[in-house]
Amino acid sequence: MTNFKPAALLPVLVLMCLIAGTALGGTNTTYTFLRSDVGARSAAMAGTFVTQSDDPNCLFYNPAGLALVQQPSASLGFFKHLMDINAGSIALAYPIPDAGVVSAGIVYFHYGSFDETDDLGNVLGSFSAGDLAFTAGYAATLEDALTYGANVKFIYSQIAGYSSTGIGCDAGLLYRVPDSKVTLGASIRNLGTQLSRFADTREDLPLDLSLGASVIPKGLPLIVSLNFHKLNERADAFGDRFKSFSVGGEFTLSPVLQLRFGYNNAERRELKIGTSAGLAGFSGGLGVTIEGYRLDYALSSLGKIGSLHRITLATTF
Repeated sequence: MTNFKPAALLPVLVLMCLIAGTALGGTNTTYTFLRSDVGARSAAMAGTFVTQSDDPNCLFYNPAGLALVQQPSASLGFFKHLMDINAGSIALAYPIPDAGVVSAGIVYFHYGSFDETDDLGNVLGSFSAGDLAFTAGYAATLEDALTYGANVKFIYSQIAGYSSTGIGCDAGLLYRVPDSKVTLGASIRNLGTQLSRFADTREDLPLDLSLGASVIPKGLPLIVSLNFHKLNERADAFGDRFKSFSVGGEFTLSPVLQLRFGYNNAERRELKIGTSAGLAGFSGGLGVTIEGYRLDYALSSLGKIGSLHRITLATTF
């Protein structure tokens, strides 16, 4: 095997940043459900999944992590949002010997039913709203400890008989630093466009350029991750670009039990009401593995607004 030097990452990272920079648009975006965390494990860790590699839900964060999947894997998740909003996800990863890993996933949101009224408030009927994204991807090893991945996704959104469609793509890199327990990652997500619109105005997809690093401290059954998100977005000062960060960790207490925690700084800032944010931005959860099945649970706090609950069942076969 050839020796790979970290400097080889630089041209690819620069290219990803240039792509993100040229795609910068206004602040109005559509399909914002694509920003939501997918899977209880990642949500408990505040979405710090740019450097993960052993979970089919890497498909939604950094597809390069799927290149290290050794067995066919599947994940099925349910997400209980505020009010009557429910969501779910499915992710599949299938390694092909000497050819890489193919993957597919679905994320959906259903926002419940609403009364349709006229100008006088008379109820005329009801309508519903929902979002759906189907993703297909491929990942493989580029050289030694460097892996890459790419996705294409079809997006559909509807409300009260009106609909919109879009197409997007994701790309990512994952680098495991030799002779260390450090992993570096980069991903760009939701680069694409609307195919059809609700109205006359075309809106941007929620583009997200993310960089991340994770480390396993010596002597501890713990992985700690730091991710920076939305690095492509404009900011008043250079330092403000790095305020959208998240920190997460996972303790492996035993082969059966994992304990997780996370903090999302951007969410905490956005959910601050007055001078208090409560526990907004903090998350936690656990995973239980029994006979090849892993059941994950996550609780994410929105401060005074409420909290979100996620459950995911994952397995290999």
